[in-house]
Amino acid sequence: MAFTGKKFPSISVPAMNEMGDTIRINVLEEAMKNKKKVLLFWYPKDFTFVCPTELHAFQAALPEFEKRNTIVIGASCDTPEVHFAWLSTSKDNGGIEGVTYDILADSNRNLSTVLGILDTSDVYFNDELGVEQRNGDYVTYRATYLIDEEGTVFHEGINHMPLGRNVNDFLRLIDAYSHVQSHGEVCPANWEEGKTAMTANRDGVQAYLSSN
Repeated sequence: MAFTGKKFPSISVPAMNEMGDTIRINVLEEAMKNKKKVLLFWYPKDFTFVCPTELHAFQAALPEFEKRNTIVIGASCDTPEVHFAWLSTSKDNGGIEGVTYDILADSNRNLSTVLGILDTSDVYFNDELGVEQRNGDYVTYRATYLIDEEGTVFHEGINHMPLGRNVNDFLRLIDAYSHVQSHGEVCPANWEEGKTAMTANRDGVQAYLSSN
């Protein structure tokens, strides 16, 4: 199910914060009560290989997201206790020590099921037992959601497990959406902050094309 243009699901999920406390987070409420944008990124599993590179990359870019009035939240289907163990493990040992943003622990898969981002390729029906079973780990793809101050999703994307994300892509998307919010203009292909945008009419398009 696509959520772009719709409110993000209002579901509270346990999370681990940098202090080692288990808290509960409702992403929709985080956006609306704080009047901030939210970047929520899902990754398959703690203590893996590509995943820590992404978490450290988002941490390194955290000041840039903060400049853009954006909260960063990570998420997987691991438990809060596993998140805490990973946060307590040094970067040199494959850990994410130093990550300061909250990480959702959707171990009951309530939110990831609603979002439709779980890997279901190994699900099959066991005729003998009469139940649905799984061969795989039933974890999430690398899904990313950008949510505005009203709780509306303005970008969603899903990568397969082996494909790490480029953090700068999301900074560009936030800049573009903020420009639309502030100026009412639309942002053409490859638009970046400081470049010419255009108005959504024939004259505006022609003016943009003429200047480029």
